[in-house]
Amino acid sequence: MSTSQHNSDGGPVVLLFNPVSTSPGKQRLPMSILSIAAAIDRDYVPVIVDGNLVEDPATLLIERARATGARLLGVTAMPGPQLRHAIAVCRKIKAELPALAIVWGGYFATHHGQVCLESGIVDYVVEGQGEAAFRKLVDTLHYGGSLADVPSLVWREGATIRVNPRAPMVPLDNLPLYPYHRINVADYRGKSYLGQAVLSHHTSFGCPFACSFCAVVKLVNQRWLAESPERVERVTRMMVDRFGADGMEFHDMDFFVSEARAAEIAERIAPLGINWWALGRVDTLSNYSDESWEKITASGCKMIFMGAESGSLETLKIMNKGGQSNPEKTLYIADRMKHLGIVPEFSFVMGNPPDPLADIENTIQFIRKLKQINPAAELILYIYTPVPHDRSELLRVAQEMGFRFPQSLDEWASPEWESFAHRRDPNTPFFKDKARRRVRDFEAVINAYYPTVTDIRLQGVTRSLLKTLAGWRYKLGWYQWPYELKALQRLVQYRRPETMGF
Repeated sequence: MSTSQHNSDGGPVVLLFNPVSTSPGKQRLPMSILSIAAAIDRDYVPVIVDGNLVEDPATLLIERARATGARLLGVTAMPGPQLRHAIAVCRKIKAELPALAIVWGGYFATHHGQVCLESGIVDYVVEGQGEAAFRKLVDTLHYGGSLADVPSLVWREGATIRVNPRAPMVPLDNLPLYPYHRINVADYRGKSYLGQAVLSHHTSFGCPFACSFCAVVKLVNQRWLAESPERVERVTRMMVDRFGADGMEFHDMDFFVSEARAAEIAERIAPLGINWWALGRVDTLSNYSDESWEKITASGCKMIFMGAESGSLETLKIMNKGGQSNPEKTLYIADRMKHLGIVPEFSFVMGNPPDPLADIENTIQFIRKLKQINPAAELILYIYTPVPHDRSELLRVAQEMGFRFPQSLDEWASPEWESFAHRRDPNTPFFKDKARRRVRDFEAVINAYYPTVTDIRLQGVTRSLLKTLAGWRYKLGWYQWPYELKALQRLVQYRRPETMGF
């Protein structure tokens, strides 16, 4: 194929699109797009369009493609509102520019590559870690070669959909740093519990575990690749010195896999004087030494997200949470973090089959015990939603009870499946409205009785009012019909971390 028109930077233009996120008003750095931009930045010109910052990204992308001669658009999307936006934008672009190749990658595309290609708006899908595979695809489309030689690619050969073998995973230190010069980083500084100018970074990719409710398993096949502490320090220092960050969110799927690495990172970033947040596992963190915790707290760690998932040992076993996971460790780490001054943020997956109501009641009682130990613990209450997972016992049971995934992109974009993606009202055949109401009513009461400590907008009077109104309900365990609490929470715009961050 002939080379497309070159940009003034000296290479062919490649368009990259980040659809709108699920958190209006709080834009995070488009790290998935930046990662593949880094893989092509030296020889191509990545033009990044962020739907969170642009009112009409489809029109802008069409204009950029026509002006530059770009022949390729890369798109990332998560299920939910971001997926719906990606579909609408790509459909409009494909209608205007049918010759522009559209490539999807990331979480959703890895799980549903065939559905993407059958939509007629997606030409290629890159599965799993995308940097090396995307670079190979870009080279092939611009300079020639066989699509069969592009690893991790899902593509059409005539009427047949081909799935190429996965590319070997690339150590993160072997990849170039993100090309921050391609965006205005100041647009992404946010205010939160962590600080007035909070930015984000991924210090690792993947997860070594195989939880049966988690879609990451198929994405990485239980591999975990980590940046060296030296590189993490380098990036974090750049965020502080060049972009004015006073807080960092480390959005790794599991930041704390290696205790030695986490402790060294903490030592290295401590002189920067920032606050930070990251994700880990209850069982892993329960085994950390006092020395490591001293380094982590001294470095400014203010909050850690962990998947507690359930108060039932049997449910945790079905979830394949690991041999060391048990509810007692969740209570232990909640108590330890109370004394360390770190806010623990626990997610729970409620309403698991085959008896969702019994599962919900068990977890409610466990959460009450947890809050007695550490009232500052944050709660994120999800409703079980199946994910594509070859070894999932939960998925097998769900399918036996009538569950199926959508068979088209249009079905995925429907309000019903967007709600499913939020994991709050999944409309699964085994989950009845009575169970959904039970979760949401309990959530309204406990969030009022224990107002989050991380919402910087909630003042003392509002906190006291919420707690007072919810007091009798919580003490009696009477969660039904808390309309007065839900109305007040809407009035004060109570923060929901599962959709709004913190």
